[in-house]
Order: sequence, then structure tokens, then C-alpha cells
Amino acid sequence: MPLYRPPSEGNNLIIQATLGCSANYCTFCSMYKTKSYRARPLDQVFADIDRAAQEWPTASRVFLADGDALTLSMDNLRAILNKLHETFPALTRVSAYATPKNLIDKSVDELRELKAMKLSLVYMGIESGSTQVLKRVIKGASHKTHGMALDNANAAGLKVSATVILGLAGKVGWQDHIASTARLINEHPPTYLSTLQLTLDETTLEEFMAEQEEGFEFQDDDAILLEQEQLIKLLDPPKPVIFRSNHASNCLPLAGNLPKDRNSLLDVIAAAKDQTHLRRSPFMRGL
Repeated sequence: MPLYRPPSEGNNLIIQATLGCSANYCTFCSMYKTKSYRARPLDQVFADIDRAAQEWPTASRVFLADGDALTLSMDNLRAILNKLHETFPALTRVSAYATPKNLIDKSVDELRELKAMKLSLVYMGIESGSTQVLKRVIKGASHKTHGMALDNANAAGLKVSATVILGLAGKVGWQDHIASTARLINEHPPTYLSTLQLTLDETTLEEFMAEQEEGFEFQDDDAILLEQEQLIKLLDPPKPVIFRSNHASNCLPLAGNLPKDRNSLLDVIAAAKDQTHLRRSPFMRGL
């Protein structure tokens, strides 16, 4: 512990193939600060799979934790995926977090092989399409590398669930943040796109602020809604993208498909800008 998983994996079996995150330097993230990254020995992973099968033999979906199990070698991933296939006859999908580096370091052919073994969905934190914003949060990625990673996943047939953090650039840099993010998504569309609202754990606040330019100011809910509105206005992907902002950090939950539902989503945002009671109460928000 601590153990994290995407909200959509809440009802699925979780197997820890690794501990921690191989990057673990993003200033906005506190998830794995208490862990040192390491790959778990295969015998321990297999033992967990066997124990899980005794309690849940009909499990059909598995999430490989922790932060980015795709850092594992192909040999280790093959062994784990084969073990899951042998153990769970009803297995239909395996998923994992992935960094842009993970999706670049493995070849498209290797990613296709993983897809053929049912590792078919990866969760990737884009955070921003702006290289300058990414540098200030020490993401270890750029607009270009994000695009390369998304292209590799798309070429391999992997579904990508990407996340963007509203408010990440503060009051001064938000327009570049949103415009660059929209351009990235339009050029390299993922299958799913979700927005989160910047929420810093108290343990990361000092580290986050240390990398920002002097005078950085956080966005309030009104400004966040303006960012969300502008992002949706600019998004025009060449293929449908399933859009959500239902994470608990968001002041306004949204759901739709882009570009088809753009106008209806904008109508909801417009209403929430004028009627604050439509927004999620602060006490109901969290990481």
C-alpha cells in the first residue's frame, strides 16, 4: 500500500505486477511518493494470481498495478499475461497505467503482441499538451513525445484512456495549456479523454510551487469552467472520442462523445457558469 487504480477499474481484479512508479517525479502527483519503484518477482505475482483465483475464479477483467506496469520487460509481461490466461478462463481484458515513455520504448509490434494477449487498454496521463507546462511540472514528456506515444498505441490497436488536468498552468498560462492540449488530441486522438481539476496534496504543494514561475496563481472554479469550455470548443478529433469529467476532483461532471456532443456539453457548462448550485460541492470533491 498505497494502492491506486482508475475509477473504471473499481469492480475489476487488481494484480500488482510492479510497486510504485518508474517516473515518480511529477510535482502534482503524490500517489507513489512513499514507494520506491521495483518489479515484483514473478513467483510473488503468480502467487497473488493463484490466491485471487480461489476467491474469484470467474474474473474477466484485470488491472495490472502499480504506476506503470508496462515498464516490465516483454518476457515478464508475456509470463504474467500467460498466467492470467491459464488461470482465468473468462478473461476478456487486461489494462494498466502507462507513461508516454512506456509506449515509446516498446515497438509497435511488441504493443500489438500485448494486445493479442488481451492487454488492450492503457491509462495515460497527458496532463497538458503544452511542452512548457509539462516542463514546469517535471512530467518528463513533451507535446511531441505525447504524440509519439499515442500514435504507437493507436497503430497497435490499443485503447488509450487519457487524462488532462485543468488548472495545471494557473491564471497566466491557461490559454496555451488548453490550446496545445486540444491540438494534441485533435492530431493524436485517444479512445477516451477525461479531465481532472488540479488538486494538490499538502505534501506536494511546496515541490509544485518551486517549479512554477514567480507570481503563479491557482485557478478558481469559474476559471476552470472557462478552461473546460475552451477545451471542448477546440476539440475536433478526426474520430469519435469518449469524453468524461466525472472524476471526483472536478467541479462539474460531464459526459458525452466528441465532436458529436460538443454543443450539449457547452450548454451544461454555460448553465453551471451562471448557476453555481449545478456544480459539485467542495466537500464532495477529492483525489
